[in-house]
Amino acid sequence: MTDANYIYYSDLVATMFFAISGAMAANRKNIDMFGATFLGFVTAIGGGSLRDIFLNLRPVWVNDGNYLIAILIGVIIALLANERLDRFARTLSLFDAIGIGFFTIVGVQKSLTYESTEIAAVVFGMFTAVMGGVIRDTLMNETPLIFRKEIYATACLAGAVSFILLRNTGMNNSGCAFVGAAIVFIIRMVSIKYRLYLPAVGELKRPL
Repeated sequence: MTDANYIYYSDLVATMFFAISGAMAANRKNIDMFGATFLGFVTAIGGGSLRDIFLNLRPVWVNDGNYLIAILIGVIIALLANERLDRFARTLSLFDAIGIGFFTIVGVQKSLTYESTEIAAVVFGMFTAVMGGVIRDTLMNETPLIFRKEIYATACLAGAVSFILLRNTGMNNSGCAFVGAAIVFIIRMVSIKYRLYLPAVGELKRPL
């Protein structure tokens, strides 16, 4: 499989997982099927679309119907397996962690393909991963995860930086992508399991 194909299929997989997380979030609020489908859609394409706009590109799902199919599959999975999935308290976080892992690396790779600097590519990777969740949480009238005391965007940055560092060592893109996505996933899930978080700004203040 070529690097271009790897990026493409990784993006499709990430799109499907984010659609699942968006639809599951809607299910938990007892939103109807149309609302769940809409929320799955905007969660799946939000970050990538904004990234492409900043890169002066047409969002990829506009020209490629496979992305809409991936979203539809994700929504159907969430709707049909809703009761089973909701038995596990962290299922939504699991799908979200998988999604941000893939999306982070896809964002970095696509940015580098269009000649972004490595620093900008890291930012775009993080941006691609978190903005779908920001849109999802905002529409659900909830505080987005990146504004809570959780390790979320930081995990994306760690994975993106790891990808860049490994790429500069000469490792092939597929290997770099796998390691980078795994780092995002592991950091996110470990932080959830052990309730790790970055200190709030107020906690950094020292008494006079």
